Amino acid sequence: MPDTLKQSVIDAGKWIDQQGWCPATGGNFSVRIDAKHAWVTASGKHKGALTPEDLLQVDLKGVVIGSEKRPSAETLLHMALYGLDADIGAVLHTHSVSSTVLSRLVDGDVLTLRGYEMQKSLSGNTTHDAEAAIHVFDNTQDMPELAAQLHQRWLQRPLQWGFLVRGHGLYAWGRDMAEARRHLEGLEFLFACELEMIKLGQR
Repeated sequence: MPDTLKQSVIDAGKWIDQQGWCPATGGNFSVRIDAKHAWVTASGKHKGALTPEDLLQVDLKGVVIGSEKRPSAETLLHMALYGLDADIGAVLHTHSVSSTVLSRLVDGDVLTLRGYEMQKSLSGNTTHDAEAAIHVFDNTQDMPELAAQLHQRWLQRPLQWGFLVRGHGLYAWGRDMAEARRHLEGLEFLFACELEMIKLGQR
């Protein structure tokens, strides 16, 4: 099972790299192993050229098990998501142009998407008439602080599908890697549409 899980991260990395959503060595990915552990990408690795050795096993506190390599800087946020929702099985953090730019244009803490057929790519959405709320957090290098903010908002109302970090990028998740990839792709499309609407003066 672990080898299959690792391969799912490697395959996701190649696909995400092909979309241009993780330039240089940016971004980080993870997949849940069990209730207390996950595989997470090592720091400084290009996401289009990941190998099994680039996946580190960590516990829910972000402590690496059985390796001297350093995990990605945002590992703590991945582990926070796994701790907040036992149904989350994979997390993908990307740095696309659309998510990075749009996150800086959002006023307030929530981006509300409405009127798009592609909202149905997000689990639980069955119509374009629904509103999809994507939370936005201010960027910081203090991961414990950002994890604490995530926890606080989640307690008010569980987040769905993903969230944005201003000027930084997108975190998307799902019950497994396939759903996480679908949510990532759907959100990236929706963000690109929102940017086009802004360019046309419709927002």
